[in-house]
Amino acid sequence: MIEAEDLLQEGFIRVFKNLHQFKFQGSLEGWIRRIMVHSCIKYVTKKINRHELVEFTQENELVEKAIAFSNLSAEDLMKLIQSLPIGYRTVFNMYAIEGYSHDEISKLLGIKPSTSRSQLVKARKMLQKNLAKLQKLVG
Repeated sequence: MIEAEDLLQEGFIRVFKNLHQFKFQGSLEGWIRRIMVHSCIKYVTKKINRHELVEFTQENELVEKAIAFSNLSAEDLMKLIQSLPIGYRTVFNMYAIEGYSHDEISKLLGIKPSTSRSQLVKARKMLQKNLAKLQKLVG
């Protein structure tokens, strides 16, 4: 949680330092969002460079597709996403939540587009597996 607060603060510092560069050609919200996302990407890139992207060996068994609960809260979903290794989580968030393409992700993180796609597939499989485990506990 401390990292998130630090990143938020760092992002706002960058916003205020660069406010004079806002050209009123788009929304201020979008401009701020872009700065915040790039601040987080810089942080994650530094962290990834220290630890490399996590590569798990493929499991031989097929991962069952998980059926989402109708009562799965946003908090539960966020916990599942947060449980992903940082490389998987970063690519998943950038692709599924932020809407970046694999080419954009590869440029921002300094990885190959194929690595981005691979990390996304593995993140989805891990989420499905964890959701299936959660369903077994609840159901």
